[in-house]
Amino acid sequence: MDAVTGSCRFGLWFVQVAWRGDLVYRVRFAREAVNGPVPEAIRLYCAGRSADLSALASTATEGETVSARIYRAVREVPCGETATYGEIAQAVGTSPRAVGAAMARNPTPIVVPCHRIVAKRGIGGFSPDPAIKRDLLAMERAIAGRDRRKKRRTQQGSLTTVQ
Repeated sequence: MDAVTGSCRFGLWFVQVAWRGDLVYRVRFAREAVNGPVPEAIRLYCAGRSADLSALASTATEGETVSARIYRAVREVPCGETATYGEIAQAVGTSPRAVGAAMARNPTPIVVPCHRIVAKRGIGGFSPDPAIKRDLLAMERAIAGRDRRKKRRTQQGSLTTVQ
């Protein structure tokens, strides 16, 4: 079976996705659209909605290479949070430069959320435009804030019902 390719919007960019089932082969930010569907979780995420991307697999995390171990560690960084290149390097047992190189080669950004990995002093790089990284992080902070408020309201409602 061939991969399906499609795109959805994220701000001024199109997020092009090549995928089949729950396996994502490639994600890239581009100025032009590709007609076709994208996984629902990616579409929701790009629209600024809460979405569980953990059900999607990435070809980048397969195997036991240093890069695959780095990508798996990056997937553990929660939405709305960041980690430094050094923190990921320490978790995997490699160097911050190796982490940076893996982030630059990441074939499936968003699924492997390399935008959540930042420099010790500053945001770090992102291709094709570091502004996308800033926008993704800002969107995730907003999503995480909404999710926290929703959880508090749910917990408060549970307490009211119990009393």
